[in-house]
Amino acid sequence: MKVLFDTNIILDVLLDRKPFSEHALFLMSKVERSEITGFLCATTLTTIHYLLSKHLDKEKAITSINSIMALFEVASVNRLVIENALKSKFTDFEDSVLHESARHAGAEYLITRNIKDFKNAKIPAFTPTEFLSMLETLS
Repeated sequence: MKVLFDTNIILDVLLDRKPFSEHALFLMSKVERSEITGFLCATTLTTIHYLLSKHLDKEKAITSINSIMALFEVASVNRLVIENALKSKFTDFEDSVLHESARHAGAEYLITRNIKDFKNAKIPAFTPTEFLSMLETLS
């Protein structure tokens, strides 16, 4: 099962943003155990690096990105992704790029805390809590 994680989910874990970090961390552990294949949009990595670099030194930011990349596949952002994002009915361009990147990578689901931003998605979008409930019903 291929799942793309929105930037906010990864930041919930890295910044330990309670109460959101608990379910996000549990989902990341499923990626680590290869129970699901986790994807991150390439722009998620650049955003996280930028934010970490503001609070950590460069080497720690790079170490964090390397740790994340050890767990997740990277969904590319190329011309086709950008062109499709520009044509989409999303109101937020960044979310549109993330969605199109997920589609291009073959992701079956998208995990985000901002469900309303993905109302026009062609891939089912779930909060971490909703996704965990869905996984329980499949078991």
